[in-house]
Amino acid sequence: MPTEERRQALIDATLRAIREHHCSPSTRQIAQAAGVAEGTIFRVFASKEELLDAAVAAAFDPGPIEEALAEISMELPLRDRLVSVVHLLQRRFSDVFELMGALGMSAPPSEHVNNSRTPERHAILSEQFIDLIRPDADQLRCSPEQAMTYLRLFSFSGSHPKITHGEVLTAEQIVDTILYGVVVDPGGRP
Repeated sequence: MPTEERRQALIDATLRAIREHHCSPSTRQIAQAAGVAEGTIFRVFASKEELLDAAVAAAFDPGPIEEALAEISMELPLRDRLVSVVHLLQRRFSDVFELMGALGMSAPPSEHVNNSRTPERHAILSEQFIDLIRPDADQLRCSPEQAMTYLRLFSFSGSHPKITHGEVLTAEQIVDTILYGVVVDPGGRP
């Protein structure tokens, strides 16, 4: 197997082992998850810490969510587009929350590990989110930028089991609350 493929296989196995064991796995557990000898890890990574950093970087890599956002059809009605966005966010948040909990992380990793935290990557991802809502700006009481900020914030908090006391909100609940609020009859207020 080429080095880059072996590297990716070990990263994927490390993420599986973290999720399976709910803690930082031993190199034996990682090797077992990858189906390789333990020594193989050290032919690809200088240390277990380097492998864990690579696994965390992979988990926080915004590439997969950027690709998934690009696949959301602009032909969908606004609500359906936003439900699709929230489904993506919830999957990402759930994976990240699980990883952080298992590794005892109290905050996302620094920019050297988490390239989604760089201003450039954040701007790209933000623009993708906003582009999904921009065509319907005339239906909003705020800018598309502000609407997407609300959606992301509510998606984060509504998807965190500790914030929601174990009752994570559905994507539809999040979107409907952002779009329609909680008032039964707003009485024609803007």
